[in-house]
Amino acid sequence: MLGSTFGTSNSTVGRYHQDKTGSLLLPLEGDKYTLPSVIFFNADDNEFTYGRAALDAYLAGYEGRLMRSLKSLLGSGAIDGQTEVGGRALPFRGLLTQFIGELKRRAEQASGEVFSNVVLGRPVHFVDDNPQADQLAQDTLADIARNVGFSHIEFQYEPIAAAFDYESRITKEELVLIADIGGGTSDFSVVRLSPERAKQVERRDDILANGGIHIGGTDFDKYLSLSSVMPLLGYGTRLNSSSEVPSSYYFNLATWHTINKLYTRKVWQQLQDVSREVKEKDKFARLLDLIEQRCGHWLAMQVEAGKIALSANEIAQLDLQRLQPSEIIALHRENFDLSITHLITSVENKVSAMLKDADLKPADIDTVFFTGGSSGVHLLRHQIGRLVPDARHIEGNLFGSIGSGLAIDTARKFGP
Repeated sequence: MLGSTFGTSNSTVGRYHQDKTGSLLLPLEGDKYTLPSVIFFNADDNEFTYGRAALDAYLAGYEGRLMRSLKSLLGSGAIDGQTEVGGRALPFRGLLTQFIGELKRRAEQASGEVFSNVVLGRPVHFVDDNPQADQLAQDTLADIARNVGFSHIEFQYEPIAAAFDYESRITKEELVLIADIGGGTSDFSVVRLSPERAKQVERRDDILANGGIHIGGTDFDKYLSLSSVMPLLGYGTRLNSSSEVPSSYYFNLATWHTINKLYTRKVWQQLQDVSREVKEKDKFARLLDLIEQRCGHWLAMQVEAGKIALSANEIAQLDLQRLQPSEIIALHRENFDLSITHLITSVENKVSAMLKDADLKPADIDTVFFTGGSSGVHLLRHQIGRLVPDARHIEGNLFGSIGSGLAIDTARKFGP
C-alpha cells in the first residue's frame, strides 16, 4: 500500500510499516525522498529522464524539451493537448502517465514489493470555484493511476495528510491549522488532533474546516521574476510608438508551464518584428539571446533559488551568468514582499473566510503547522501568523509531511 503525492514541484511516495521506526518515505532518486516533478525528453537519444536527472540533462544542453508543473494541467482542457519536439508529438496526458508510472516503479524498486493499493494526495481545490473541473481533475488522476497498475485508489486532501503526520508526534489534544503551501496551491485545514483520536478509522468529525486557493510557489517565483529580473530583458520598456513591449512574452517566460510557448517559430518571428521597434535594444537583445539559447527554464530555476534564499535572508545574490552580458543582481526581501502582496492578501482572505465559515475564533487555534516547499516564504508565514496570533508555529518536513501522512492513511483505508 502506497501513499503518494504528485506535486507541482516535487513528488513523494510513502509506505506504512507497523513498527513506526524510521522514515515512512521511500527513496526515489538515490537517497533522496523527493523526486522533482520534471520530465526531460532528449530528442537526440529519443528517451525520457525524470527528476534531478532531467534537470541535469536540460542544463547540460541536450536538445529536447523540459516539462514541469504538469499538475497544473489537471482539470483543464489542456490535458488533452500536446507539445512537439523534433517533429514528435508528446501528449500531456501520456507524459503525466509516464511520470506517475515512474513513481510507482521507483517505489517498488526501493521496497521490493508490488503495489496495487494507493492513497493519492490532492489539493483542496485542483481548480478554484469550479466543482466540475475539480472533479474532472481527480477523475483524470484516478484514470492515470489505474493505467499504471493501481487497482484500488483512494484520495486524501494533502493538508489532512500533513495533519496525520503531525498527529503521530503529539502528546495531547490540539486544534491545529494546517498550512500546506505547495508549488501550485495553498491548502488549509483545521483539524482536532490527539493520540487517542489517531486510533480512530473515521476522522470526519475531527475535520472542522477545509479551504484552498490556486496560489503557490510557482506564482511567487513568477512575480519575483517580473519585478526583479524581467526588467533586465526589456519588460516595461517602450516601442518607438510609445506603447510598451507586449508583456505576454515576459509573463510566459516567468511562468514554468508556459516557457515553451516562446520557442515556436511564430513567436520568434514576432520577437524579430518587435526588436526593430523597441527603444532599449540592448535589453531586448538579452531576451532574444535567452530565447534563442532556450535558457528560459534555467532562468526560472535561478529565480526559484533566489526565492528560497530570501526565506532566510533579507538580501540574496542572483548570478545570471547566461545573460549576455552576464550580471549579478541583489534580490531584496522587501521588494519580493511587495511583488507578492496581492497573492498573500488572497491567501489571507481564504484562511479568514474558512475560519469564519467554521465559526472558529483565532484564539481557538492552538498550533499552526507549516508544510509544503513554499511555506518558508517569510511574508506568507507572517501574515498567517497574524491571523492567529496566540498559536504556536511548528514546521514539518516541508517536502515529506504529506507523503508520510498519506502512508499513515493507507493503514486506515486499506488496513495495516
